[in-house]
Amino acid sequence: MAIEILMPALSPTMEEGTLAKWLVKAGDVVKSGDILAEIETDKATMEFEAVDEGTVGEIRVAEGTQGVKVGTVIATIVEEGGAAAPPPAKAPPAPPKAAAAAPAPAAQAPAAKPPAPAVSVARSGSRIIASPLARRLAAERGLDLAALTGSGPNGRIVKADVEGAGSAAPAAKPAAAQATPAPAATGASAATVLKMYESRPFTEMALDGMRRVIAQRLTEAKQTIPHFYLRRDIRLDTLLALREQMNKGIESRGVKLSVNDYIIKACALALQAVPDANAVWAGDRILKMRHSDVAVAVAVEGGLFTPVILDAEMKSLSTLSAEMKDLATRAKTKKLAPHEYQGGSFAISNLGMFGVDNFDAVINPPHGAILAVGAGVKRPVVEADGSIGVATVMSVTLSVDHRVIDGALGATLLKAIVENLENPLTMLA
Repeated sequence: MAIEILMPALSPTMEEGTLAKWLVKAGDVVKSGDILAEIETDKATMEFEAVDEGTVGEIRVAEGTQGVKVGTVIATIVEEGGAAAPPPAKAPPAPPKAAAAAPAPAAQAPAAKPPAPAVSVARSGSRIIASPLARRLAAERGLDLAALTGSGPNGRIVKADVEGAGSAAPAAKPAAAQATPAPAATGASAATVLKMYESRPFTEMALDGMRRVIAQRLTEAKQTIPHFYLRRDIRLDTLLALREQMNKGIESRGVKLSVNDYIIKACALALQAVPDANAVWAGDRILKMRHSDVAVAVAVEGGLFTPVILDAEMKSLSTLSAEMKDLATRAKTKKLAPHEYQGGSFAISNLGMFGVDNFDAVINPPHGAILAVGAGVKRPVVEADGSIGVATVMSVTLSVDHRVIDGALGATLLKAIVENLENPLTMLA
């Protein structure tokens, strides 16, 4: 009997992906846990493992094919004793790029469809069906397989299901599932815009999965989240002096602290000091988080990631620095697992290294707030005694979701962040 291998959903937001590379060919014998292919999602390149044993019968989707919908049959595996289907005369070509196709009107772009119904966990009698690799990963992370939803054939639990679950408590998931689906794109149609510029030279660039998701989520954020903005200037001279002293002391350990490391720590501690602001919007309720899980925006080619540092309030500056460097490095090569860039209640976007003085960041749903950080620059300041001095000043803007955090609460949170950064020794206590 031939078993159909379907394009998997490797992340909660994935609707389609690119079949980057086949690691098997027709006629190869595979067993459960073997890696079949590499698949590019909207955020990462991930390995796709076999969940059944048998012989690869037919490769139905060629390497490099983009826009393969979740649930599409990409290959077949013939179980032992079955007859393998003859391979196709020619693998189906990749869909033509958008530049060669007639452009679809942007105004008619489909809204993000609701996620496909979850497949129940496959069971055989009282036994939960899961791949060996998924079982091992679940055991290492202390996860109960019975609490997971399988995305493999017949609901089998595979590696991606365990990685997507992370270490989060299952009880927190139902409310998050009620988040409002993204609205359809608005504005002039592609045909209208193309006609407007038909006499001018241009290069048409097709949207990849990451750029489509970014466009969708940011449109959703600006249309559905009632943003308000709070701005403060922060004097950094004390922090810069402490950073220089600390870096000299830990230089032999190969650690070099950045200003961003202090900002992460300051925000994490502020969220603990103002716990009502450590919250996310979950459709019809607010979830107050116990720990400070802080997301940090990282620019990558074609978009950005927001990897999340868990329990940031409990980690030393050197630990935060090392973890952030690792996450940023793997983000740039799209090697982050879904659980490493999903979640969190608060985000930081720092454009100071690009010389930007100040800006307003868009909230990343379901977060309650995001801190936009500008460059630290020398400015004239008025001292407490009325004299004029010079200080290094950094401007920040806190974008806040008014459904989650009211004005006074947001101001209290920002005040706590400022105090931590202007009195950095308190963060080491």
